[in-house]
Amino acid sequence: MLLGVIADDFTGATDIASFLVENGLSTVQLNGVPHDEMPIEAQAVVISLKSRSCPPLQAIEQSLQALAWLQRQGCRQFYFKYCSTFDSTAQGNIGPVTDALLDALGESQTVISPALPVNGRTVYQGYLFVLDQLLSESGMRHHPVTPMTDSNLLRLMEAQAQGRCGLVTAAEMDCGASAVVEKLQQLAQQSVRYAVLDTLNEQHLLTQGEALKNMKLVTGGSGLAIGLARQWAQPGQGRPQAPAMAIDVARCLSEADRAAYVTELADWVQRQENAPLAPLLYATAEPEKLQQVQQQYGMAAASQAVESLFAGVVKQLQQSGYRRFIVAGGETSGVVTQALGIRGFHIGPCISPGVPWVRAIEQPVSLALKSGNFGDDNFFARAQTEFPL
Repeated sequence: MLLGVIADDFTGATDIASFLVENGLSTVQLNGVPHDEMPIEAQAVVISLKSRSCPPLQAIEQSLQALAWLQRQGCRQFYFKYCSTFDSTAQGNIGPVTDALLDALGESQTVISPALPVNGRTVYQGYLFVLDQLLSESGMRHHPVTPMTDSNLLRLMEAQAQGRCGLVTAAEMDCGASAVVEKLQQLAQQSVRYAVLDTLNEQHLLTQGEALKNMKLVTGGSGLAIGLARQWAQPGQGRPQAPAMAIDVARCLSEADRAAYVTELADWVQRQENAPLAPLLYATAEPEKLQQVQQQYGMAAASQAVESLFAGVVKQLQQSGYRRFIVAGGETSGVVTQALGIRGFHIGPCISPGVPWVRAIEQPVSLALKSGNFGDDNFFARAQTEFPL
């Protein structure tokens, strides 16, 4: 588990969870702190609390319980999520909860980043805007529980927290992640506990994600999740890998060996049942290698042999109880569908444009049939983690 989020209300939790998923992290949302060590197979967990407007001590207690549970799961980074309009009063709860989390983690600095430009929430010179209005001039000034009558995030934070607040300006943000890191270090040397981040656009959020990837605790609205998720989703950042095996074309072409090879591959797939992502059998190759195979065996013969092998493996897995298959390639998809005896589909949710999950009409089998030209780098992982049919 990479990222643990403590959200101060339910819809805010759903909000940030959706941004994490959209930007590459498999995510589970939990309603409250679990009472046991329930197994979670996800890169991020969002715990939704009801701590936005309860008494500060109660908000602190709930948040620390959530932090302790996330720490036991091995989370590497923690994220205190509040509303993009910084809903709070002079008593809290954003400041007191942030202080409690910093103290529990033994950290001396964090950031304040409520901005969500796509929804019109931006920060400039430390002032929070809602579309083209200052926060204090928007409808939030009349909020029945947390009326926001000041737009200056530095003043708002210092009024309810225990330390000094500084600013990373939009101009510094435009200079890139290294400039932001340098400014944060300067503020830390000045004993500044909270750094408000100017944010005018999505690029600023991406810059923040890069600059903050090693900060133990961050705080903000859901926008900062865009940048952080993309950092965690990069190769080598702990993303779960699927076991994979390349197909031996020579064994596909050998009629004497093909049946044994089908069984061997099906057995290998079944041995990977505890892997974080479904096992992958593939016949793709670099252009030079592909040319060698086609010259050696013939283009048509090689293609037909591989498709026949995949059909045999899928049929054997179906007989062993497998009910979900992701198939890449138009010709291969047709062969696999025929091998499974499927005559029609119900069309399900779209994984990527032009690639929905489908469910067989006459049997309990679901498939994702992907054209070779469709889908992005995260397609196979997203098909499994975001669409648990």
